[in-house]
Amino acid sequence: MKVLLVEDDKAIAESVVTSLSSAGYEVANVSSGRAALDALAIGRPDVVLLDLGLPDQDGLDVCKLIREVSSVPIIVVSARGDELDRVLGLELGADDYVVKPFSLRELTARIKAVTRRGAPGPVSTASSTELTRLVVDQRTREVVVDGQRVDLTAKEFDLLAYLAEEPGVVFRRTDIMEHVWDINWYGTTKTLDAHVAAIRKKLGHPDWIQAVRGVGFKLVEPSR
Repeated sequence: MKVLLVEDDKAIAESVVTSLSSAGYEVANVSSGRAALDALAIGRPDVVLLDLGLPDQDGLDVCKLIREVSSVPIIVVSARGDELDRVLGLELGADDYVVKPFSLRELTARIKAVTRRGAPGPVSTASSTELTRLVVDQRTREVVVDGQRVDLTAKEFDLLAYLAEEPGVVFRRTDIMEHVWDINWYGTTKTLDAHVAAIRKKLGHPDWIQAVRGVGFKLVEPSR
C-alpha cells in the first residue's frame, strides 16, 4: 500500500516513515502543500497523511485542494485537536482525523479503515432507505434531503447509511465504530463525534442524528 505523508517536521516524518515501512507500507514524504499536489499529479497513493502546520499554506486549504482533484482517502494528522479543526477537516473532505501524539497501532488501524472505502460498505439488507424528507441510496451512494442532493465523504455516507438501516433505533458507539470504521478499532471515538457533527451540518438540522447519553446515536427525522 502506498502512503503519501505530508509532514514538514523531519523528526516526526522520519519516525512515521520508519514505522509504516516496517509494517509493510511504501511511504513517500513531502514537506509542503505544493509538493503534495505535485506528488498526486505524478502518481496516486492509496492514502494521504496530511499535517495541518505546513510551511507554505494551511493544511486545511491543502485538504480542500486535494479533494478538488482526487478522491484519495485523506487522514489529517495534526496536533490541533480542537473540535472546530476536526469538523472543518471533515467538511473539507478528510476521511479521518488523528491527533498527535498517536501510536503506530492507532495510525495503521485508521489507514486500514479509510482504505476500505473501495470495498463493500456496511452490510445492509436494504439498498435504499427512504423517509419523508431523506433518501439514502446504498447503490448509488447518494443522499437527498428535501429534494436536494447532499455531498458526503465516504465515511460520512457509511455512517449515515448504517444509522439509516433502522431509523429511530439507538446504535451503540462501539457497534458504529466496528461496522463503519474497523472491526479491530483501537482509537478513541472522538472521530465519530466529529463525523456526526459534519453530517448534521450538511443535512441542515442537528436533530437528524440524535445522541443518547452514554449509549450512542440514532437517526430521527426532525420536525420542520
